[in-house]
Amino acid sequence: MPNQAPTPLRIIIAGGGTGGHIFPAIAVAQAIQKLQPDATILFVGAQGKMEMEKVPQAGYEIVGLTIAGLNRQNIFKNLTLPFKLIKSFIQVKTIFNQFKPNAVFGVGGYSSFPVLKYAQAKGIPTFIHEANAFAGKANQWLGKQATKIFTGTKGMEAFFPFKKIQITGNPVRQNIAEGGIAKEAALLQFGLLPNHTTLLIIGGSLGAASINQAIQQNLQAFEKMGLQLIWQTGKPNAATYNTAAKEFGNVYVDSFINDMSAAYAAADLVVSRSGAMAVAEIAMSGKGCIFVPYPHAAEDHQTFNAEVLVKENAAQMIADKNVIIELLPMIEKLMANKNLVNEMETKIKTFAWKHADQVIAAEIIHEIASK
Repeated sequence: MPNQAPTPLRIIIAGGGTGGHIFPAIAVAQAIQKLQPDATILFVGAQGKMEMEKVPQAGYEIVGLTIAGLNRQNIFKNLTLPFKLIKSFIQVKTIFNQFKPNAVFGVGGYSSFPVLKYAQAKGIPTFIHEANAFAGKANQWLGKQATKIFTGTKGMEAFFPFKKIQITGNPVRQNIAEGGIAKEAALLQFGLLPNHTTLLIIGGSLGAASINQAIQQNLQAFEKMGLQLIWQTGKPNAATYNTAAKEFGNVYVDSFINDMSAAYAAADLVVSRSGAMAVAEIAMSGKGCIFVPYPHAAEDHQTFNAEVLVKENAAQMIADKNVIIELLPMIEKLMANKNLVNEMETKIKTFAWKHADQVIAAEIIHEIASK
């Protein structure tokens, strides 16, 4: 009998909620299509979350589920969760019947759980990417039946079956991984001057109130120090921060920076949350960083992420509750100690995993072909 033509890849990529889930998912989707141009990819996320905007901007179709995550601050808001979960499984069944995927890739976020759980029940290969140094509960539950688990860091055997783990690092947005823009050109892009020390402040895709308040309170001090700022505030209270920065010519402020490659290129030092993808991007960019972990992250995983680097003198860390008091003194300390910054820059580069998106894409395609 003649060999049958291989079945075209039809892959669902599930998850989202934050840029730390969305942008790696897009990076893997792009890598899959480079290796397999006829692959069809459908994203599944949560209605009302940022993936519903960012995924179509990248050129992919997305379907939103009626689902919400566990509210750790107000338990009464969780009363409707069982009903939303049931509804999401019904929606997932419809999506699978229409799209007919031959594999599902989950990147985290609560919208990934019903999609991968349904796929596993139907015997469809499932792949997980766990970006953080402390695995989320949903990924731990899903990992037992997953085909393969890609991890951003070593030492994840405590959370997943050892034989299913492949350490790949975290996929970084293509323009950041490739870099290429010169510092002077990047500074001009933000309307800032060359030959001035520049601080990049990024509180994650949703912003960070404590970091923003610390920056706002010290705008005058930064100006006196001769520091320039590229300040991504996030959407909450963006107008307030914009107004506060208007009188300072040394500050570029925006609620969201689309060209993060240029932002990293322009920066001499970074202040950031320590979500897995922020850590991966900063490591890839080779920048000294002060991490301020988000204190309410599940299982306090942002502190775990930052501690891995701090223990190796690859970064500094300030607790969220102390950032308003401690941020300015730490920046002053680092500005006066270039050797310490140089050491951080050298050591953080050793945590950069190149081509994680390509490695993950190749493994997914290989596993599907071998079924």
